[in-house]
Order: sequence, then C-alpha cells, then structure tokens
Amino acid sequence: MSFRMIKARIEQARDPSDRRRTSRHPVEIGARVRELGSEGFEARVLNISETGFMAEAEGHFDVGTRIWLILPGRERANALVRWIAGSRIGAEFAEPISLEGLNA
Repeated sequence: MSFRMIKARIEQARDPSDRRRTSRHPVEIGARVRELGSEGFEARVLNISETGFMAEAEGHFDVGTRIWLILPGRERANALVRWIAGSRIGAEFAEPISLEGLNA
C-alpha cells in the first residue's frame, strides 16, 4: 500500500455573524412566494436585504429551488432557496433589489 502526501490548508472557521454580504433589516411584510411556473403560497417576510430574505411560507420548498418573491406594490424578484428550517426559508436574490420604500 502506498500513500501520497496531499498539501491542504484548512480555512479558519468564520464568525457566523459575518456570513452575509449585506445586513438584513427586520420587517414584517405579507408577500407571496412561488416556484417558477406554479401558483405559489402566502408568506410573511421577516427580514430582508438587497441580496436576500427570510420568510415564513405555507408551502413546501426544497433547497436549490428557484422562486419568485412577490411583495405588495413591487416587481417580483427571482431568488434561490438556500436553506429551510420548518416553515421558514432563506433565499438569495438572483439580482440585488432596492429596499427603498419598504416599511422596516
């Protein structure tokens, strides 16, 4: 049996509070979340940034699913579901959005 030497560098664990590129703003906004090509579900956005959001949604989504976030009085925003915890989902917008005019 022969062994090969592998050179690797292990990255130091990052502070979890530094994971996001932009800070999230706490909100409570009724919205609709739907998978591309489907009818969708009612949701409540709990925090939002230019690059993503967390919401409680009635429906079931899988990590990696492309969804639309539809906020009242705004264009729909395309996002990718990054995590799921019970009825909560976290998603990253395909393109940054403007938070101007959102009630925080």
